[in-house]
Amino acid sequence: MTSVGVDVGGTFTDIAAVHDDGTVRIAKVLTTPHDRSVGVLQSLEAAQVDAASIARFVHGTTVVTNLLLERAGTRVVLLATAGFTDLLWLRRQERASLYDLTRHHPAPLVSVGDVIAVRERVAPRWRDGEQALAAPDGLEVLQPLDDAEVARVVEAARASGANAFAIVLLHGYAFEAHEQRLAAALQAALPDATIATSHEVLPEIREYERTATTVAEAYARPAVKRYMRSLSDALAARGAPAPRVMTSAGGTLPVAEAERHAASLALSGPAGGVTAAAALCRALGIPDALTIDIGGTSADAGLVVGGEPLIERGGEVDGVPIALPRVLVETVAAGGGSLGRVDSGGALHAGPESAGAEPGPACYGRGGNRATVTDAHVALGHIEAGTWGGSVHIDASLAEATIGTLAQQLGRSVQDTARALIATADANMARALRRISVERGRDPRDLVLVAFGGGGPLHACGLADLLGMRRIYVPPFAGVLSALGLALAPDRREAMASVMLRSDLVDDDALARRRAELLHALVTPHEDAVDRAWVRTRYLGQGHELDVPFERDDDVHALVERFAALHHDLFGYALDRAVEFVSLRVVSEGAWWPLRTARRPRAQAMVFSGTDDGDAFDVRLRGPCTVRLPDATLRVADGWQARALESGGWWLEREVAA
Repeated sequence: MTSVGVDVGGTFTDIAAVHDDGTVRIAKVLTTPHDRSVGVLQSLEAAQVDAASIARFVHGTTVVTNLLLERAGTRVVLLATAGFTDLLWLRRQERASLYDLTRHHPAPLVSVGDVIAVRERVAPRWRDGEQALAAPDGLEVLQPLDDAEVARVVEAARASGANAFAIVLLHGYAFEAHEQRLAAALQAALPDATIATSHEVLPEIREYERTATTVAEAYARPAVKRYMRSLSDALAARGAPAPRVMTSAGGTLPVAEAERHAASLALSGPAGGVTAAAALCRALGIPDALTIDIGGTSADAGLVVGGEPLIERGGEVDGVPIALPRVLVETVAAGGGSLGRVDSGGALHAGPESAGAEPGPACYGRGGNRATVTDAHVALGHIEAGTWGGSVHIDASLAEATIGTLAQQLGRSVQDTARALIATADANMARALRRISVERGRDPRDLVLVAFGGGGPLHACGLADLLGMRRIYVPPFAGVLSALGLALAPDRREAMASVMLRSDLVDDDALARRRAELLHALVTPHEDAVDRAWVRTRYLGQGHELDVPFERDDDVHALVERFAALHHDLFGYALDRAVEFVSLRVVSEGAWWPLRTARRPRAQAMVFSGTDDGDAFDVRLRGPCTVRLPDATLRVADGWQARALESGGWWLEREVAA
């Protein structure tokens, strides 16, 4: 049987089919922007995968990302507590740019006229000047939601003509009754409507983030449902099983559940690559690493800590906060298809515009007539002319012609211009790698750079030089690693709940009981599933939290000590102050699909031709040189050495100056 992972990118659709004996078959096809499911089916044909042999089909989708970038989701009406209907516009009252007073935040996903004020009010209960949030009765109803108000709100919703609604009431994370009542009444009046409630989407404090995330869920859910059902029908027609979908947090969900968790799919594709990179790093004994996934349209920087992808809450997609757990990824518009241009001041830029899949870089011969980063590599001889995966034929003369046009504008040679265009793209990506590491207390010089995606191995040495890094790992199947991560990723369920308990006012049993209740409510994917939990913790009075691992036998003191150690590790200090447990997250995870990454025995004497064919060989290369991989190209820069690993992939090290 086979586990299939398909990652749909802006330029290529990648597939990795992992058989139950651990062997892998891969392929690339051009993405079909008009209907991405067509490219998915074409990838199955390209990889020669028998649909009847597919045990699981895991998909990394960009549907939600594209909806948010293009503002192409459905119209949403927001139902919010009266007096708190302007949260999406007030945001956090921070400027879009500290010094540019003309710059504005992107508009919310809800129009000003599409907000219905609900007359109800829940507030914290106070005792002797302290919030009583450590007690079960920590909230009280100041204004009940009566029958007349429910009828009025439902009628206003019906009159709006909308078919998608987000219900976000004050303190809904802890008091669910009013949101549940409104949702039931709306669903009865509008049976086909999409209704997202905040206590189900994000049961945590912070009204703005909870509102924005719930609105994003309602905004994207109809399109996700249509796409998933279309893809499921197409796969079923070929005898393949219904797809599973990668979430932003790195696990997979059945398609029926993914349809109800659209906001959790915002970073579905990039999560697969970091997940696979972490698994391969663990196998090599690499605990901490920076990852860079360079595709045709964008580059995604990630971080592996202790052999696991770093997962954080929050983040934005084109100005839309999605405050759900996600594999930490920093995306920049710098990929192989990034278009080169010269601005009015004579400066060279790479991106953010991209040639995409249609027409693609000029060297593809599909109508592109502007220079891209890929064309620069072709012009320098880093990428060979000829036929590559995805039915792409590389024409060096077309690449040189478009780079020549840029060179004339700059008054430089074709070679200098090509090198400058690559260096410009490298600088953009290096900034993302610094942000994702240095801002979290990690020195890039102490880490291994894991480079993958079609362009990752091409840019790895240049990026490492910019960051002062001395070790690079190019994993096997580098060009399709995100798809491989999808195929390997375990089935996973997760749940969150607000707790709002102070460490000095709660006993050990209270947290343990909540942990057990949440895990019991999960439908575990396998009998041998592994359960894990984290408690979101902060010092009393702080405005941010840290996710602290919560082991089954931990008491409150152990959690406080672990939080203090983590806080000191990240920020350099700890406080002698009570801590607050804000929320609890639990995960139940099945087994990873088996993978075998070993080079094939070589039947005859080795003659290394500059092409890695997957057979075993013992050779150490010194840059500058280029190695053609099965699904990408590795560029070994001057001052670097590279050797093939027995487990597959390549290991590069910076030469030490004499």
